Amino acid sequence: MDQESIVYGCIKDTVSLVADTERLRTNREAMLALPCADEWPFLSREMFSIPAAHTMNTHYQTDVMHFGASYKAVEYEWDQWVEQFEQLLKRMYWVSATVHLETELSGTHTFIWEAGGSGHKPGSGNMAVRCEWSHEGNLL
Repeated sequence: MDQESIVYGCIKDTVSLVADTERLRTNREAMLALPCADEWPFLSREMFSIPAAHTMNTHYQTDVMHFGASYKAVEYEWDQWVEQFEQLLKRMYWVSATVHLETELSGTHTFIWEAGGSGHKPGSGNMAVRCEWSHEGNLL
């Protein structure tokens, strides 16, 4: 059986950063601009829960945009996946993003991007990433 990797997580945005309609429109357009899954990109629009164009104010203080996909050993091309994810983040409003990478051989990695100040605005470069690693299994 091939090595399966599972990637999932969420992008969080605060409701007080910019007017709701501009934030929603900008973030929605960024995700809709991703290629179709048929083209086999690392990130595709189908893996994201894209907010509706016009939604009622159903969130409390944080908008949460979640995503997930299954890959064949994506950890061997992880730098490319991260590069595409960061390109998406550069076009969005957000305060933090968390990505979980579950691999069969090297355990689970959690990557957390945090925006400086009051949050990330499209085109700004204020973001930092950190990685946490955990591995469950028997030591041989």
